[in-house]
Amino acid sequence: MKIVLIHGQNHKGSTYMIAHELAEKVKDRAQGESEIKEFFLPEDFDEPCRGCYSCFKNDLTNCPHYHKLEPVAEAVLNADLLILESPVYVYHASGQMMSFLDHFGTWWVVHRPRTEMCKKQAVVIATAAGGGMKSTVKDMADSLEMWGIARIYKYDVAVQAGAPGEIQEGIIRKIHKKTDKLSDAICRNAGRNGMNSRGKRWFCLMRFAHKHFPPMEPDYSYWEERGWHGHKRPWKQD
Repeated sequence: MKIVLIHGQNHKGSTYMIAHELAEKVKDRAQGESEIKEFFLPEDFDEPCRGCYSCFKNDLTNCPHYHKLEPVAEAVLNADLLILESPVYVYHASGQMMSFLDHFGTWWVVHRPRTEMCKKQAVVIATAAGGGMKSTVKDMADSLEMWGIARIYKYDVAVQAGAPGEIQEGIIRKIHKKTDKLSDAICRNAGRNGMNSRGKRWFCLMRFAHKHFPPMEPDYSYWEERGWHGHKRPWKQD
């Protein structure tokens, strides 16, 4: 199993600890060989989206930041499991994580979804001393759902501490139990095609729009070439 971790910060705090623990458990329990790749933001990608619309008018490779983005984008496309994590920054995901996700608007199911996403699972993780975790995991899950990823797991936890070494033993035990449960579910569902329900609803809505309103290019031709205006679907692959 190919596992890709994308960290929403450069430091290795509580959120990093949980994400890394989960990745290692999946690697140990998965059948066959497994590998883990990690990317840290902003160290491995530090560009904000310019809103230049180059990706929408052409494709993502026309992004002025693509030379920096390409290694992460390729790893994401090749992964079986994505783990995105961010500590809570003012009740949301880190600015670095959001800037990264801003670059993938064309991958959303309402534009030019990638069929590779229908073979993947993903986990979004957020921690804080007290609150804001649910809105933070939602920030990351919004993009993953709209990428069309088959299964997305969310884990948010109040660690009641400022560093991993300060977390109470009872909370640590609960974290270990949760990562055990998540890793079992991930390995059990490995290799299954699909699309999450939110992504599928938006795909069907956009397909209706394509068939009843003037075509928007290049999205319309992208769908037409893949037969999605007919009977084919990205989550039903040969």
